[in-house]
Amino acid sequence: SLDRYDCRKQLWADMEAEGLTLKVEPHTQRVPRSDRSGEVIEPMVSAQWFVKMDGMAKKGCDAVRDGSITILPERFEKTYFNWLENIQDWCVSRQLWWGHRIPVWYAEGTDKYYVARSEEDARQQATAELGEGVVLRQDEDVLDTWFSSGLWPFATVGWPAKDEASLKEFNRFYPSSVMETGYDILFFWVARMVMLGIEFTGKPPFHTIYMHGLVRDGQGQKMSKTKGNVVDPLETIDQYGTDALRLSLVTGVTPGQDVPLSMEKVQANRNFANKLWNTARFILMGLGDLSAEERSALAVTEPMSEVDLAALPLPERYIVSRCHTLVGKVTDQLAAYDFGPAGQAIYSFLWDEYADWYIEISKRRISASGDPEAAATARRTLVYVLDSCLRLLHPFMPFITEELWQRLPHEGPSLMIAPWPQRDDIALPTDDEAVAQFGSLQALARSVRNARAEYRVEPGKKIAATVLVDGDLAEALEAEADALAFMARVDPAQLKFESLLTSSETSAGEEDGSTVRLVVGESLNAFLPLADLIDAAKERQRLGKQQKTLEESIAKINARMSSPGFAGKAPPAVVQKAETELAEQQEQLSGVVKALARLPPPDAEELAAMKAAEELAAAEAAAKAAKAAKAQ
Repeated sequence: SLDRYDCRKQLWADMEAEGLTLKVEPHTQRVPRSDRSGEVIEPMVSAQWFVKMDGMAKKGCDAVRDGSITILPERFEKTYFNWLENIQDWCVSRQLWWGHRIPVWYAEGTDKYYVARSEEDARQQATAELGEGVVLRQDEDVLDTWFSSGLWPFATVGWPAKDEASLKEFNRFYPSSVMETGYDILFFWVARMVMLGIEFTGKPPFHTIYMHGLVRDGQGQKMSKTKGNVVDPLETIDQYGTDALRLSLVTGVTPGQDVPLSMEKVQANRNFANKLWNTARFILMGLGDLSAEERSALAVTEPMSEVDLAALPLPERYIVSRCHTLVGKVTDQLAAYDFGPAGQAIYSFLWDEYADWYIEISKRRISASGDPEAAATARRTLVYVLDSCLRLLHPFMPFITEELWQRLPHEGPSLMIAPWPQRDDIALPTDDEAVAQFGSLQALARSVRNARAEYRVEPGKKIAATVLVDGDLAEALEAEADALAFMARVDPAQLKFESLLTSSETSAGEEDGSTVRLVVGESLNAFLPLADLIDAAKERQRLGKQQKTLEESIAKINARMSSPGFAGKAPPAVVQKAETELAEQQEQLSGVVKALARLPPPDAEELAAMKAAEELAAAEAAAKAAKAAKAQ
């Protein structure tokens, strides 16, 4: 009954007395201690129960190799196989206070034991072998937690089936579809579910295993109380909302990689939720004057057809086409378990295209157009696109999307069970020409806004503009002159359209520096007669920067196209794309050079500034070269 430490000293003394020792020397070793009590943890030999694993492991490997189970990302297959192919028999005995008791009963006073489903079954076995009056004692150990949890896929859905009802429940819910969990418990839990499921039911518990990463702090560090960087999800939800946290955990994430979670990201997604709410609020306000019948007619019951799409004006054809493209993209990404890019695509579309462009244009159509048909078309498009996006976004942000969908005209009791926007794997119709034409309108509006900002035109001041354009694009832009003027902050009465091929107007303005030339594309230019607002030196600087950027880009394209093997090895589509890009940029460069040539010559002050800038650039280049030479 000696203490363990005293016992060890006594054993050593006894060995020395018997002449069984050779020498004494210090030895450093790790001494494990309990994280609760701080006591040294000592090994103790005891009887343990094991599960023989080699046969079960082979079945688990076969299920992945024959395609019955798919592991995503695929790189985790190596981890899975490495563990199962080198598996050892599994010790399932645990000396814990709580858990499933080991199903073994010992016959008191004998060395007999019985493995059974219940004490009654064990007693029947014991009585048959030892006779009546046997006293049984169940093993006091409990099963390993991972053994118990490994039974979860089938033990919770009626297994083992004792009657028709439990068998029906089992057949309905087993096997399931997708197992999604962290990569750190692939062999602790997932592999064991696979092995136990096949062993007891003959079928794998699921067809796909999707491994996600671990959630870390914003700097990618593992969360710990010691570091003080633990993010409490309940506190985060109270501050930013459940949907913002959900979206933050999904977007910007690569399958199987750890998830850096910063409060800045959660806050940004909270702002996105606010943006979505305000967008829906604007739409609902526009429906306030409609009758119940008119509101009901706006409910989205099926995807828009190609005929209905073709009948819409340009902005509506654009936004519906982009929405349909988004539906197809997100559908494919979700099918491939590429959740992060899918969520980001919805986010970008709603914020950058729907809210920033179409919502702004629709305000003019609904409130100021005076055209009831245009207003009705805008309302119908607003509801259609938002409804489609809410369906796409619902798996990521279920609470706000359900709330908003319930407030929109809709059919059905819940968004959760509403049909997916794309049905029967049939791609939704799009109008590529409308997308390209509206893209030109966007590029033109951005160019005008950028020029206004660069020359510091007062935000509320409307300016004149002449658009030089030809062909179908000219017709499309003229039809949407009001939308273009609104988005570009141009005076609609002073917005003119001329042929790029024949117009010579504003050339005088370019000569005296009173007009800014915008080279938007190969077949789209614009002149802004800024008159007193223009600064010739600043315009020269702006065009010079654009010239330098285009020259560098053209040089890169030429270098790539002239590299060995590009023309011979690159796919024809890639070569054609490079050639088209080169031609477009050369055309833009030509326009920039001409615009520079039309500017009035710099005065003495500007020449002095240009000379000083050149000397500074030369000095910096020389210093950089000297530093590089010294480093060599």
